[in-house]
Amino acid sequence: MTVVTRFAPSPTGFLHIGGGRTALFNWLYARKTGGKMLLRIEDTDRQRSTEAAIEAIIDGMRWLGFTWDGEVVYQFARAGRHAEVAHDMLAKGTAYKCFATAEELEAMREAATAEGRPPRYDGRWRDRPASDAPPGAPYAVRLKARQDGETIVEDTVQGRVVFPNKDLDDLVLLRSDGTPTYMLAVVVDDHDMAVTHVVRGVDHLTNAARQTQIYEANGWDVPVFAHIPLIHGSDGAKLSKRHGALGVDAYRAMGYLPAALRNYLARLSWSHGDQEFFSDAEMVSLFTLEAIGKSAARFDMAKLDSVNGHYMRTLPAADILEAFEAALPFMPGGPAFQDKLDESAKARLVAALPGLRERAKTLVELLESARFLVERLELDDKARKILDEGGRERLAAVMTTLRTAPEFTAPALEEAVKAFAETSGTKLGQIAQPLRAALTGRTTSPPIFDVLEVLGREESLARIGANSG
Repeated sequence: MTVVTRFAPSPTGFLHIGGGRTALFNWLYARKTGGKMLLRIEDTDRQRSTEAAIEAIIDGMRWLGFTWDGEVVYQFARAGRHAEVAHDMLAKGTAYKCFATAEELEAMREAATAEGRPPRYDGRWRDRPASDAPPGAPYAVRLKARQDGETIVEDTVQGRVVFPNKDLDDLVLLRSDGTPTYMLAVVVDDHDMAVTHVVRGVDHLTNAARQTQIYEANGWDVPVFAHIPLIHGSDGAKLSKRHGALGVDAYRAMGYLPAALRNYLARLSWSHGDQEFFSDAEMVSLFTLEAIGKSAARFDMAKLDSVNGHYMRTLPAADILEAFEAALPFMPGGPAFQDKLDESAKARLVAALPGLRERAKTLVELLESARFLVERLELDDKARKILDEGGRERLAAVMTTLRTAPEFTAPALEEAVKAFAETSGTKLGQIAQPLRAALTGRTTSPPIFDVLEVLGREESLARIGANSG
C-alpha cells in the first residue's frame, strides 16, 4: 500500500501556525513512508474563500519548504462529483430526502434549547415517502445514520474513541440548493484521491465519527485517522495573536528561517528523546505518528527565538545569505536595503556575515546590524556620546596609523592599533569604541578590525574622518 496523506486548508485566511504544523506532520509522514502528500484547497465556503487567501496558503507552504505531489485540488470544482455520490446514496437507501422547512428546523432548535438538549434534527423525514411532500418542494439529502450501537474511531494519536450512535444525527449531505456540505465533500475527495492517512487537528475528532459512517454507507475503506493536539499559548490558554497565532507570512517578515520554523513546529507535540535540533533528513527518518503526544502543545516565542538563533549560527553561510536575500522584500526596511545591495555591498555583506550572524537571532536583526555596510548611518545617541566624550580626538590621533598600515586586513590592523595604543598610553577599548561608533553609527557591531577590513581603507578613512575632531 502506498501511503497518501493530504493537507486540506480552507482559504478563508492566512496559513496559520497550527496549519503549518499540520502540513509538516503530513509531509513528514509521507516522506518517511515513501508515500505522497497531496494539497487540497477546501474552498466550498464561497462567501469566505478568497483568491488572496489561496495564494497566501500556497506561498506559505512553499516558503516553509513543503512540496506536494501532483496538482493542487480545488474542492469546489468537484461539487458535481459530490452530488453524484449523494444521489447514489439515495438510490441505495443509505440517504434520504428531507423536506423540513427552515421554520421547522428553527422550531426544533428552539425546543431542544428550551429542554436543555443539544439541538438535533428529529428524523421526521427519515422513514416518510417523498410523496408526502408538496410537489416540487425543495429538499436536502441526509445520511441515514445508524441509530443503535457505536461508531468507533481507532485513532493513531488519541487511541480508541467510542461515539454512541444515538448522539450522531442524520447529517445533511446535500443542501436544498443542491450544494454539498463539508462532511460529504471531504469524504468523497479523500476516497477519490486514495488518501490512506488523515492527519489533522483534534478539533476534527467528532467529524471522524460522522465521516466514518459516510465511508461505510458507501462501502469504502475508512482511512487511518491521526488527530493531533491543538497548540496553546505559553500560558496554557487558547492560542491567539498575542501568543504568536499569526500567518506564516508574518514569521517570514519577522526574520525567521524556514528550517528553524520547521524544527520548532516539529517539536510541538512530537519528540525523539531529548533531541532538540533536527535536520530535515533526521526528522523524516525519525518521525512516527505514534510518537505524537496527546497533550496540547505550547507555543513559546522566546523558545522560537532560541531555535532560530541556533540556526542563524550553524547553517552554512551560503544558506543564511540565500534566506536573507529572499526575505528582504518582506522585512521592515528590507526593500530599501535591497535597493542599495549592489555587487560591492554584497561582497562586504558576504565578508561580514560570520561576525554579523553571531549576534543575530533573526534575519531582521541581521538586517539591522548590516545596514552600515550599504550606507553611512546617522549616529545613535550612545555612539554620539562616545564620540563627544573624547572619542573624536582619539580618532584623529589614530588616523595616521590606519592610513599608513601596509595591509588593510583585520590581523594587521589589530596589531598596528594595539601598538599605537601602547605607545600613546591609551587602552585599546578607548580607541575601538570610537572606531565602532564612527564606522557603524552604533556601539555594537562585529569585531571592529573585521569591520575595518570589510569596509576597506577608502570607506573606513572617509567615515572616520567625518567623525573625528
